[in-house]
Amino acid sequence: MTFEEFNLDPKILEALSYMGFEKATPIQEKAIPAIMEGRDVLGTAQTGTGKTAAFILPVLNEQMQEHKRETNTLIIVPTRELALQIDQQIQGFAYFLPVTSAVVYGGGDKHDWTQQKKALTEGADIVVATPGKLLAHMNMGYVKFKGIKHFILDEADRMLDMGFMDDIKRIEQALPRERQTLLFSATMPADIKKLASNILKDPVEISFGLSKPAEGVMQAAYLTYDRQKIAFVKQLIRDKDNYTRILVFTSTKKKVGEIVRELRNPKYRVEGISSDLDQREREEVLMRFRAKKTKVLVATDVLSRGIDIKDINLVINFDVPQDAEDYVHRVGRTARAETTGVAITLINPSDMYKFSRIEKLIERELPKLPVPADLGPSPEWNKRSQGGGRNFRNKGRRGGSGRK
Repeated sequence: MTFEEFNLDPKILEALSYMGFEKATPIQEKAIPAIMEGRDVLGTAQTGTGKTAAFILPVLNEQMQEHKRETNTLIIVPTRELALQIDQQIQGFAYFLPVTSAVVYGGGDKHDWTQQKKALTEGADIVVATPGKLLAHMNMGYVKFKGIKHFILDEADRMLDMGFMDDIKRIEQALPRERQTLLFSATMPADIKKLASNILKDPVEISFGLSKPAEGVMQAAYLTYDRQKIAFVKQLIRDKDNYTRILVFTSTKKKVGEIVRELRNPKYRVEGISSDLDQREREEVLMRFRAKKTKVLVATDVLSRGIDIKDINLVINFDVPQDAEDYVHRVGRTARAETTGVAITLINPSDMYKFSRIEKLIERELPKLPVPADLGPSPEWNKRSQGGGRNFRNKGRRGGSGRK
Protein backbone atom coordinates (compact mmCIF):
# COMPACT_ATOMS: atom_id res chain seq x y z
CA MET A 1 0.00 0.00 0.00
CA THR A 2 1.39 3.43 -0.95
CA PHE A 3 1.12 6.57 1.18
CA GLU A 4 -0.92 8.27 -1.56
CA GLU A 5 -3.74 5.82 -0.80
CA PHE A 6 -4.18 7.34 2.68
CA ASN A 7 -5.17 10.68 1.12
CA LEU A 8 -2.52 12.53 3.09
CA ASP A 9 -1.85 16.21 2.49
CA PRO A 10 0.29 16.73 -0.65
CA LYS A 11 2.99 18.51 1.38
CA ILE A 12 3.32 15.48 3.63
CA LEU A 13 3.59 13.22 0.60
CA GLU A 14 6.29 15.49 -0.80
CA ALA A 15 8.30 15.17 2.43
CA LEU A 16 7.85 11.40 2.43
CA SER A 17 9.15 11.27 -1.13
CA TYR A 18 12.25 13.26 -0.19
CA MET A 19 12.85 10.93 2.74
CA GLY A 20 12.60 7.83 0.55
CA PHE A 21 9.35 6.50 2.03
CA GLU A 22 7.43 4.58 -0.63
CA LYS A 23 5.28 1.73 0.68
CA ALA A 24 3.60 1.65 4.07
CA THR A 25 4.57 -1.03 6.58
CA PRO A 26 1.85 -3.37 7.91
CA ILE A 27 1.37 -1.41 11.13
CA GLN A 28 1.08 1.83 9.14
CA GLU A 29 -1.57 0.25 6.91
CA LYS A 30 -3.64 -0.68 9.99
CA ALA A 31 -2.98 2.30 12.27
CA ILE A 32 -3.07 5.32 9.94
CA PRO A 33 -6.70 4.89 8.77
CA ALA A 34 -7.90 4.21 12.33
CA ILE A 35 -6.11 7.28 13.69
CA MET A 36 -7.43 9.44 10.83
CA GLU A 37 -10.93 8.30 11.81
CA GLY A 38 -10.31 9.61 15.33
CA ARG A 39 -10.21 6.17 16.99
CA ASP A 40 -8.06 5.35 20.01
CA VAL A 41 -5.41 2.75 19.23
CA LEU A 42 -3.74 0.05 21.31
CA GLY A 43 -0.74 -1.11 19.29
CA THR A 44 1.61 -3.99 19.99
CA ALA A 45 4.56 -4.00 17.62
CA GLN A 46 8.22 -4.88 17.68
CA THR A 47 10.85 -2.24 17.15
CA GLY A 48 11.62 -1.27 13.56
CA THR A 49 8.09 -1.76 12.22
CA GLY A 50 7.50 1.93 11.41
CA LYS A 51 5.13 2.76 14.25
CA THR A 52 6.50 6.31 14.67
CA ALA A 53 5.32 7.26 11.20
CA ALA A 54 2.09 5.37 11.89
CA PHE A 55 1.07 7.83 14.60
CA ILE A 56 2.86 10.98 13.41
CA LEU A 57 1.56 11.14 9.83
CA PRO A 58 -2.19 11.21 10.63
CA VAL A 59 -1.57 13.77 13.40
CA LEU A 60 0.28 16.04 10.98
CA ASN A 61 -2.42 15.55 8.39
CA GLU A 62 -5.10 16.74 10.81
CA GLN A 63 -3.03 19.76 11.80
CA MET A 64 -2.89 20.85 8.18
CA GLN A 65 -6.68 20.92 8.15
CA GLU A 66 -7.13 22.71 11.47
CA HIS A 67 -3.95 24.48 12.63
CA LYS A 68 -4.00 26.51 15.83
CA ARG A 69 -1.07 28.07 17.64
CA GLU A 70 -1.22 25.85 20.72
CA THR A 71 0.07 22.45 21.74
CA ASN A 72 -2.37 19.86 20.45
CA THR A 73 -0.24 16.69 20.57
CA LEU A 74 1.70 15.28 23.51
CA ILE A 75 3.98 12.27 23.01
CA ILE A 76 5.46 10.59 26.08
CA VAL A 77 8.49 8.30 25.72
CA PRO A 78 10.87 6.61 28.20
CA THR A 79 14.27 7.98 27.14
CA ARG A 80 15.97 11.12 25.86
CA GLU A 81 17.30 9.22 22.86
CA LEU A 82 13.85 8.13 21.76
CA ALA A 83 12.46 11.63 22.34
CA LEU A 84 15.14 13.13 20.09
CA GLN A 85 14.64 10.39 17.49
CA ILE A 86 10.90 11.04 17.25
CA ASP A 87 11.43 14.80 17.14
CA GLN A 88 13.84 14.36 14.24
CA GLN A 89 11.29 12.28 12.36
CA ILE A 90 8.61 14.90 13.00
CA GLN A 91 10.89 17.56 11.56
CA GLY A 92 11.42 15.43 8.48
CA PHE A 93 7.74 14.63 7.91
CA ALA A 94 6.74 18.26 8.61
CA TYR A 95 9.50 19.83 6.51
CA PHE A 96 7.02 21.59 4.20
CA LEU A 97 4.38 22.21 6.90
CA PRO A 98 3.79 25.17 9.26
CA VAL A 99 4.04 22.78 12.21
CA THR A 100 6.43 23.16 15.14
CA SER A 101 7.70 20.56 17.59
CA ALA A 102 9.66 20.66 20.82
CA VAL A 103 11.44 18.01 22.84
CA VAL A 104 11.49 18.00 26.66
CA TYR A 105 13.99 15.75 28.42
CA GLY A 106 16.36 15.67 31.37
CA GLY A 107 20.11 15.88 31.53
CA GLY A 108 20.45 19.34 30.03
CA ASP A 109 21.60 22.67 31.47
CA LYS A 110 19.84 25.93 32.39
CA HIS A 111 19.68 26.96 28.71
CA ASP A 112 17.87 23.71 27.81
CA TRP A 113 15.37 24.27 30.65
CA THR A 114 14.70 27.81 29.39
CA GLN A 115 14.15 26.59 25.82
CA GLN A 116 11.81 23.87 27.03
CA LYS A 117 9.83 26.31 29.17
CA LYS A 118 9.47 28.65 26.18
CA ALA A 119 8.13 25.81 24.00
CA LEU A 120 5.68 24.70 26.68
CA THR A 121 4.36 28.19 27.38
CA GLU A 122 4.27 29.57 23.83
CA GLY A 123 2.77 26.40 22.40
CA ALA A 124 4.76 24.17 20.06
CA ASP A 125 2.25 22.14 18.04
CA ILE A 126 3.78 18.83 19.12
CA VAL A 127 5.66 18.17 22.36
CA VAL A 128 7.75 15.02 22.76
CA ALA A 129 8.75 14.48 26.37
CA THR A 130 10.12 12.10 28.96
CA PRO A 131 7.79 11.78 31.97
CA GLY A 132 10.05 13.04 34.75
CA LYS A 133 11.20 16.22 33.06
CA LEU A 134 7.71 17.08 31.82
CA LEU A 135 6.35 16.72 35.36
CA ALA A 136 9.11 19.00 36.65
CA HIS A 137 7.85 21.70 34.27
CA MET A 138 4.21 20.96 35.11
CA ASN A 139 4.93 21.35 38.82
CA MET A 140 6.06 24.93 38.16
CA GLY A 141 2.50 25.80 37.18
CA TYR A 142 3.03 27.34 33.75
CA VAL A 143 2.28 24.28 31.57
CA LYS A 144 -1.20 24.42 30.06
CA PHE A 145 -2.48 21.48 28.05
CA LYS A 146 -6.09 22.54 27.53
CA GLY A 147 -5.67 22.22 23.75
CA ILE A 148 -4.37 18.65 23.71
CA LYS A 149 -6.24 16.57 21.13
CA HIS A 150 -3.78 13.68 20.79
CA PHE A 151 -2.07 11.90 23.69
CA ILE A 152 0.48 9.30 22.57
CA LEU A 153 2.42 6.84 24.74
CA ASP A 154 5.29 5.10 22.96
CA GLU A 155 7.36 2.22 24.40
CA ALA A 156 4.85 1.93 27.25
CA ASP A 157 6.34 -1.31 28.56
CA ARG A 158 9.77 0.30 28.83
CA MET A 159 8.28 3.18 30.81
CA LEU A 160 6.73 0.62 33.13
CA ASP A 161 10.13 -1.08 33.56
CA MET A 162 11.73 2.28 34.38
CA GLY A 163 9.19 3.09 37.08
CA PHE A 164 7.30 5.84 35.23
CA MET A 165 3.79 4.47 35.69
CA ASP A 166 2.77 6.92 38.42
CA ASP A 167 4.23 9.82 36.42
CA ILE A 168 2.22 8.80 33.36
CA LYS A 169 -0.98 8.67 35.41
CA ARG A 170 -0.34 12.18 36.78
CA ILE A 171 0.30 13.55 33.30
CA GLU A 172 -2.79 11.85 31.87
CA GLN A 173 -5.01 13.27 34.60
CA ALA A 174 -3.90 16.81 33.68
CA LEU A 175 -5.10 16.44 30.07
CA PRO A 176 -8.56 17.10 28.60
CA ARG A 177 -10.97 14.18 28.88
CA GLU A 178 -12.02 14.60 25.25
CA ARG A 179 -9.00 13.60 23.24
CA GLN A 180 -7.58 10.80 21.11
CA THR A 181 -5.24 8.44 22.96
CA LEU A 182 -2.74 6.13 21.28
CA LEU A 183 -0.70 3.58 23.23
CA PHE A 184 2.12 1.57 21.66
CA SER A 185 4.11 -1.14 23.40
CA ALA A 186 6.42 -3.96 22.34
CA THR A 187 4.89 -6.24 24.98
CA MET A 188 1.59 -6.19 26.81
CA PRO A 189 2.07 -7.07 30.51
CA ALA A 190 -0.87 -6.89 32.90
CA ASP A 191 -0.06 -3.38 34.15
CA ILE A 192 -0.01 -2.00 30.60
CA LYS A 193 -3.34 -3.69 29.83
CA LYS A 194 -4.80 -2.11 32.97
CA LEU A 195 -3.47 1.32 32.01
CA ALA A 196 -4.88 0.92 28.50
CA SER A 197 -8.31 -0.01 29.84
CA ASN A 198 -8.32 3.13 32.00
CA ILE A 199 -7.22 5.71 29.42
CA LEU A 200 -8.37 4.32 26.05
CA LYS A 201 -11.94 4.46 24.77
CA ASP A 202 -13.07 1.54 22.60
CA PRO A 203 -9.60 1.24 21.02
CA VAL A 204 -8.69 -0.40 17.75
CA GLU A 205 -6.25 -3.15 18.72
CA ILE A 206 -3.31 -3.73 16.40
CA SER A 207 -0.69 -6.43 16.97
CA PHE A 208 2.29 -7.31 14.81
CA GLY A 209 5.06 -9.77 15.56
CA LEU A 210 4.99 -9.65 19.34
CA SER A 211 8.50 -10.23 20.68
CA LYS A 212 9.94 -11.51 17.42
CA PRO A 213 12.97 -10.07 15.61
CA ALA A 214 12.30 -8.78 12.12
CA GLU A 215 12.44 -11.34 9.32
CA GLY A 216 15.36 -9.56 7.68
CA VAL A 217 17.71 -10.23 10.60
CA MET A 218 20.17 -13.09 10.14
CA GLN A 219 20.77 -14.28 13.71
CA ALA A 220 23.59 -16.45 14.98
CA ALA A 221 25.27 -17.21 18.28
CA TYR A 222 28.84 -18.13 19.17
CA LEU A 223 29.85 -20.13 22.23
CA THR A 224 32.77 -18.37 23.85
CA TYR A 225 34.63 -17.81 27.07
CA ASP A 226 34.85 -14.19 28.20
CA ARG A 227 38.60 -14.14 27.61
CA GLN A 228 38.00 -14.89 23.91
CA LYS A 229 35.38 -12.22 23.26
CA ILE A 230 37.55 -9.22 22.38
CA ALA A 231 39.74 -11.20 20.00
CA PHE A 232 36.67 -12.66 18.31
CA VAL A 233 34.94 -9.29 17.94
CA LYS A 234 38.13 -7.89 16.40
CA GLN A 235 38.05 -10.71 13.85
CA LEU A 236 34.39 -10.05 13.07
CA ILE A 237 35.04 -6.37 12.46
CA ARG A 238 38.24 -6.97 10.52
CA ASP A 239 36.38 -9.20 8.08
CA LYS A 240 33.61 -6.63 7.48
CA ASP A 241 35.31 -3.89 5.46
CA ASN A 242 32.08 -3.19 3.58
CA TYR A 243 30.15 -2.60 6.82
CA THR A 244 29.87 1.08 7.70
CA ARG A 245 27.89 0.85 10.95
CA ILE A 246 28.45 -1.80 13.63
CA LEU A 247 26.66 -1.63 16.98
CA VAL A 248 28.07 -3.53 19.97
CA PHE A 249 25.85 -3.98 23.03
CA THR A 250 27.26 -4.76 26.44
CA SER A 251 25.68 -5.20 29.85
CA THR A 252 27.28 -2.38 31.88
CA LYS A 253 28.53 1.14 31.27
CA LYS A 254 31.89 0.17 32.84
CA LYS A 255 32.40 -2.40 30.09
CA VAL A 256 31.64 0.19 27.40
CA GLY A 257 34.90 2.04 28.09
CA GLU A 258 36.91 -1.17 28.37
CA ILE A 259 35.62 -2.55 25.08
CA VAL A 260 36.19 0.75 23.26
CA ARG A 261 39.83 0.79 24.42
CA GLU A 262 40.35 -2.80 23.27
CA LEU A 263 38.74 -2.29 19.86
CA ARG A 264 40.44 0.97 18.92
CA ASN A 265 41.96 0.82 15.46
CA PRO A 266 43.78 3.45 13.37
CA LYS A 267 41.70 2.48 10.31
CA TYR A 268 38.29 3.39 11.75
CA ARG A 269 36.68 5.22 14.67
CA VAL A 270 35.33 3.33 17.68
CA GLU A 271 33.22 5.19 20.25
CA GLY A 272 31.14 4.36 23.29
CA ILE A 273 27.87 5.75 24.59
CA SER A 274 26.32 5.34 28.02
CA SER A 275 24.71 7.35 30.80
CA ASP A 276 28.19 8.51 31.85
CA LEU A 277 28.08 11.00 28.97
CA ASP A 278 26.00 14.14 29.26
CA GLN A 279 23.19 14.66 26.77
CA ARG A 280 25.17 16.89 24.42
CA GLU A 281 28.03 14.40 24.25
CA ARG A 282 25.62 11.55 23.55
CA GLU A 283 23.99 13.49 20.73
CA GLU A 284 27.39 14.22 19.19
CA VAL A 285 28.39 10.55 19.36
CA LEU A 286 25.13 9.50 17.69
CA MET A 287 25.56 12.19 15.05
CA ARG A 288 29.00 10.85 14.10
CA PHE A 289 27.64 7.28 13.99
CA ARG A 290 24.69 8.37 11.86
CA ALA A 291 27.04 10.23 9.49
CA LYS A 292 29.28 7.13 9.20
CA LYS A 293 32.20 8.96 10.76
CA THR A 294 32.16 6.33 13.51
CA LYS A 295 32.14 2.73 12.32
CA VAL A 296 31.78 0.93 15.66
CA LEU A 297 29.54 2.16 18.47
CA VAL A 298 29.62 0.38 21.83
CA ALA A 299 26.51 0.91 23.94
CA THR A 300 24.49 -0.28 26.90
CA ASP A 301 20.79 -1.10 26.69
CA VAL A 302 19.99 2.60 27.06
CA LEU A 303 20.17 2.61 23.26
CA SER A 304 18.40 -0.66 22.49
CA ARG A 305 15.04 1.11 22.12
CA GLY A 306 16.28 4.63 21.63
CA ILE A 307 18.15 4.72 18.36
CA ASP A 308 16.67 4.77 14.89
CA ILE A 309 19.51 4.75 12.37
CA LYS A 310 19.04 3.03 9.06
CA ASP A 311 21.56 0.64 7.54
CA ILE A 312 23.15 -0.70 10.72
CA ASN A 313 24.89 -3.67 9.15
CA LEU A 314 25.82 -5.66 12.21
CA VAL A 315 24.67 -5.86 15.83
CA ILE A 316 26.95 -7.72 18.22
CA ASN A 317 25.65 -8.75 21.64
CA PHE A 318 28.93 -8.80 23.56
CA ASP A 319 26.88 -10.01 26.52
CA VAL A 320 23.56 -11.82 26.50
CA PRO A 321 20.99 -9.28 27.76
CA GLN A 322 19.50 -9.90 31.19
CA ASP A 323 15.96 -9.41 29.90
CA ALA A 324 14.84 -11.60 27.01
CA GLU A 325 12.78 -8.68 25.65
CA ASP A 326 15.95 -6.57 25.43
CA TYR A 327 17.36 -9.10 22.97
CA VAL A 328 14.51 -8.33 20.58
CA HIS A 329 15.15 -4.60 20.87
CA ARG A 330 18.91 -4.92 20.51
CA VAL A 331 18.54 -7.11 17.44
CA GLY A 332 15.88 -4.73 16.11
CA ARG A 333 18.51 -2.04 15.56
CA THR A 334 19.44 -3.85 12.34
CA ALA A 335 17.09 -4.84 9.50
CA ARG A 336 15.01 -1.70 10.02
CA ALA A 337 11.94 -1.25 7.85
CA GLU A 338 12.33 -4.35 5.70
CA THR A 339 16.08 -4.05 5.15
CA THR A 340 18.45 -6.89 6.06
CA GLY A 341 21.08 -7.14 8.74
CA VAL A 342 23.16 -9.48 10.88
CA ALA A 343 22.92 -10.00 14.64
CA ILE A 344 25.54 -12.06 16.48
CA THR A 345 25.40 -12.98 20.17
CA LEU A 346 28.38 -14.15 22.21
CA ILE A 347 27.35 -16.72 24.82
CA ASN A 348 29.59 -17.63 27.73
CA PRO A 349 28.77 -20.53 30.07
CA SER A 350 27.03 -18.33 32.63
CA ASP A 351 24.73 -16.85 29.95
CA MET A 352 23.55 -20.11 28.38
CA TYR A 353 20.42 -20.37 30.49
CA LYS A 354 19.50 -16.74 29.74
CA PHE A 355 19.93 -17.37 26.03
CA SER A 356 17.70 -20.44 26.19
CA ARG A 357 14.97 -18.17 27.62
CA ILE A 358 15.46 -15.83 24.66
CA GLU A 359 15.01 -18.73 22.25
CA LYS A 360 11.81 -19.68 24.03
CA LEU A 361 10.54 -16.12 23.69
CA ILE A 362 11.31 -15.82 19.97
CA GLU A 363 10.15 -19.42 19.40
CA ARG A 364 13.27 -20.30 17.51
CA GLU A 365 16.52 -22.13 18.22
CA LEU A 366 19.49 -20.32 16.75
CA PRO A 367 22.64 -22.00 15.40
CA LYS A 368 25.38 -22.02 18.03
CA LEU A 369 28.84 -22.01 16.55
CA PRO A 370 32.34 -22.37 18.03
CA VAL A 371 34.76 -19.46 17.82
CA PRO A 372 37.65 -19.85 15.34
CA ALA A 373 40.11 -22.55 16.35
CA ASP A 374 43.00 -20.10 16.75
CA LEU A 375 41.17 -18.58 19.74
CA GLY A 376 41.05 -21.91 21.55
CA PRO A 377 38.23 -24.34 22.32
CA SER A 378 34.71 -23.11 22.87
CA PRO A 379 32.51 -24.17 25.78
CA GLU A 380 29.91 -26.85 25.19
CA TRP A 381 26.30 -25.74 24.91
CA ASN A 382 24.28 -26.46 28.05
CA LYS A 383 21.12 -24.43 28.42
CA ARG A 384 20.94 -25.31 32.13
CA SER A 385 24.39 -23.87 32.79
CA GLN A 386 24.41 -20.71 34.90
CA GLY A 387 28.09 -20.41 35.80
CA GLY A 388 31.66 -20.74 34.60
CA GLY A 389 32.29 -17.45 32.77
CA ARG A 390 35.56 -15.54 33.24
CA ASN A 391 36.27 -11.86 32.93
CA PHE A 392 37.27 -10.96 29.39
CA ARG A 393 40.26 -8.96 30.62
CA ASN A 394 41.92 -12.10 31.99
CA LYS A 395 45.24 -12.43 30.15
CA GLY A 396 47.69 -15.22 29.52
CA ARG A 397 45.21 -18.04 28.90
CA ARG A 398 44.67 -20.01 25.75
CA GLY A 399 42.94 -17.79 23.19
CA GLY A 400 44.58 -14.63 24.53
CA SER A 401 43.15 -11.17 24.97
CA GLY A 402 43.11 -10.28 21.33
CA ARG A 403 45.59 -7.42 21.73
CA LYS A 404 47.69 -6.64 18.71
